[in-house]
Formats: sequence, C-alpha cells, structure tokens
Amino acid sequence: MREKQPGVWEVRVFTGNDARGRPTQISRTVRGSKRDAQRMAAQLEVGPGSASPAGRRVEDVLDAWIDQNIDTWAPASARDQQSRVRSIKQDKIARIPIAQLSIADVERWHTRLRRAGMQDAGIRNQHGALSAAFGQAVRWGWVSQNVVALAQRKTSKKQPRGVMSLDDVRAVIAAAESFDPAAALALRIAAMTGARRAELAALRWTDVDDDGMLTIDSAIEVIRHEDEPRELRDAPTKTANARRLTLDPTTHAAIWELRREREPYGPWMFGVGEEMCAPDRIGWWWTRARRLSGIDRKWRLHDLRHWSATVAIGQGHDVRTVANRLGHSNPAMTLRVYAHAFAAADQKLAASLADLLDVDDE
Repeated sequence: MREKQPGVWEVRVFTGNDARGRPTQISRTVRGSKRDAQRMAAQLEVGPGSASPAGRRVEDVLDAWIDQNIDTWAPASARDQQSRVRSIKQDKIARIPIAQLSIADVERWHTRLRRAGMQDAGIRNQHGALSAAFGQAVRWGWVSQNVVALAQRKTSKKQPRGVMSLDDVRAVIAAAESFDPAAALALRIAAMTGARRAELAALRWTDVDDDGMLTIDSAIEVIRHEDEPRELRDAPTKTANARRLTLDPTTHAAIWELRREREPYGPWMFGVGEEMCAPDRIGWWWTRARRLSGIDRKWRLHDLRHWSATVAIGQGHDVRTVANRLGHSNPAMTLRVYAHAFAAADQKLAASLADLLDVDDE
C-alpha cells in the first residue's frame, strides 16, 4: 500500500502464482484517507481471488516479502536480499506448500547448504531472509507460526579471529601519516568511533561541530550497472540511524587542521573536489598503510572497528553506549558479536570486587 500522491493510494495484494509460476496480484486505486486504503486492502485479502494461504508455496512467501519491502530498503540491502531469495528458490524447499513446511524441512535445508560448501555466514543470511518472509506471512494470516524462526542452525567450531594489538593500531596509523594526513585521520576516526568504511567516505567537514561532536548519518552507496560506470550515492547508514559521537581532543584538532587546508577544495572530508569519496579510497589507504607498517596481512580495515568495540567493552563501558558508537540498532547484536570482550570485562569486575572484600581493616 503506497500513497502515489496526496489522497490517492495504490493498494496491491499478492495472490500467488499463475500457471507459469509468475507472481500475480490484485491492484486497486483508492481516493481518500489512509484508513480508506486500509479498508480496501482488508476487503481484497478476504474477497474472491484474495491473498489466502491455500495453495501457496515457500517461493510465494518470498516473492510477497520482496514485493512488500523492496521500496523501503537501501539499494545494497535490496540487492543482497534479492540475491538471497534467488538462492533459496534454487533449493527444493521453495516448492514446499507453506501449510506443510516443518521445522525438520528447514533444518534439512540447512544441511544441504552446508554439504554444498556454504559457510555459516551464508547460511545465516539465507535463514534470516526466509525467517523474515515467514514473519510477514504470520502477520498476514497465511500461516499460524513461523517455523523457520523455530529451527536451529548448527554452526561449525572455529577459532576466534582475534583483535589487533594497540601497537598494531598505532603502527598502521603512523604509516598512513607518512603518505597522507587524510589517510591517518580516516584510520584514527575508524579506531576511535568504529565507523564503517562507507560511513567514513560519507563524512563532510560540516559533520564535526565546535564542541567536538561527530555526526554519522549517511554512507556512500556504490551502485554498479552492467557496461556502465559505477554510481556513488549518499545513502542512509546500514541501520538508517544517525548517531552523534564525542571525539577526543587530538582527533578533533587533527580534523580542524586538515579542514583549514582542504575544505576550500570540496565538502568531503576524505574526497577530492566536489565528487563524493568512494569507499574504495579508504580501503586503498588501509592496504598501503598495512603494507608500510609491516603488521600481519590478515588484518582488515574492519578490524579497527572490532578493536574499538573490544577495548571499550574490556574497559567496562556499558554495552548500550558501545552499541550506539558502533551504530548497532540493537545492543543484543553487540552482546553477540563481542562476547569475548565481555569475558575480559567480567574478569576485571571480579578482581575489583575482590579488592574491596579483601582489604584488611586497620
């Protein structure tokens, strides 16, 4: 349901697939209020040819989920979700009627993906897409429960990637300083704030105020077209949330020093001229600085983000504050990704409590 213009609504209801397997739908134009449009949608859902669950298969649920949400997703998210849906539809699970889909079917699907060589991250992404699609199906009354969400994903055991040392972080920033102060500043901001590469590329001089507050509210999206030059777009962040972060005095001073020199040439903190800064530019800086510094080649630019979060949690800072700096939409994600850091913080907490209890009374 969308408002095409003030007072004019388009209502579309997914009705399944035709004989060739192509998705079908009912569409109506409603002139009036949003409530009038909602009333029409309800009538279409229960009327002849409506979106009833009878005869629908898993692939129909996936098609309906994409159709309902694609207009609200960022371009990269839309591309990723469509790719995941295409992969799911290549498996026989896509042709199971939704009324017959069981937890066992979902877990056997996981097994097939694993035996085909898919890694845990890929299975998790496809599972997440299917679970979200069935969550919508539950809301629409197509199924009574989300069996995908109830299924368990088995993960293979692997060694934690580890965290960069403080010496490594200092070394790579110093190496970046040797060839471009802007490169050193980008890597320092990444370590200080946990900003993602695309978020660093989107920073403007005006995103920093006199009080040392940095606003991160966008990311550079790279749109690739076949046989055409890539397109850069100033898009929302990964979670579409803006965040304001406190900078330390050294970082704040470095920004202003670089700004006095380079702002006349363009609005982008790490760009050249009026054109947007491509995220690849930040990535190239990292690759060169890593090589010059001599640190382990396994470390990625993203590991500065992990270092920032791990150190912050290890020093005892609360998870909500850390999640806000990272731009996580839910602190539960921070708890899951950085569980190893909480173990270190817990050890420090135990030691501090013991110090209080073990003080000898004079």
